[in-house]
Amino acid sequence: MIEILYEDNHILVAIKPKGILSQADGSDKEDMLTLLKSYIKEKYQKPGNVYLGLVHRLDLFTNGIMVFAKTSKAAARLTQQVQEHTFKKKYLAIVEGHIEGSKTLRSYLLKNEKEKKSYLHPKGQEAILNYTAIDYKEDKTLLDISLETGRFHQIRCQLSSIGHPLYGDIKYGSSHKISSYDFPLEAYSLSFFHPITHELLTFEHKSLHL
Repeated sequence: MIEILYEDNHILVAIKPKGILSQADGSDKEDMLTLLKSYIKEKYQKPGNVYLGLVHRLDLFTNGIMVFAKTSKAAARLTQQVQEHTFKKKYLAIVEGHIEGSKTLRSYLLKNEKEKKSYLHPKGQEAILNYTAIDYKEDKTLLDISLETGRFHQIRCQLSSIGHPLYGDIKYGSSHKISSYDFPLEAYSLSFFHPITHELLTFEHKSLHL
C-alpha cells in the first residue's frame, strides 16, 4: 500500500516508491494516479469515477513525495504554483566523485524527444539547480539539491555536465552499472501553499544515504 503523509478534502500527499509510474503510460506498470484513485474509492466508498489531479511527476525509478489534487480547483491552484516557482522540491542524490561545499548550476537544457534525454544547448530552456554536499564515502558524494526550475532530467543532465553523474546513471555518463531499483535520487521534501487555506505546507521523508 502507498504511504499517505497527509490528506484532506482538497489534496493528498503520498510517497511514490521506485518502479511505480506517476501516471499510466499505456504499459502494464502500476501508477500512482490509479492506485490512489482506488484507495479513495475504497476508503470513502465512492461510486463511479474518482477525480484526482496530477500536479507534478517523478521519474519511474525516482522515489519521493508527491501531492495530488482532489478537486479541479485545487489542481488549478497547485499547477499555478508550479508555474510561478512557489512550489518547492528538494532532492537527495548520490553522485560519482568527491564534491565539497555548495554551488548553483545554471544551464540551458534541450530535450531530445527521440532519445528521451536532455542536453546542454544554447537554444534550450534555462535550468537552475542549487546543491550542497552533505556526505562523502568511497568516491561517492551525497548531495542535497533544490530546483528553481523543473526541466526534463534536469538533475541528471546538469550534474553529469560538471563531471559528477548520478552513481549508476549510465544514460548520463556513469561508469557504474546498478539495478534501476537502486537509482540514487529521492524527492525528499515538498513545500507549497495549501490551495484553499493558503497555509504553507512542508513535507519531508528521507531514506537515501551513503
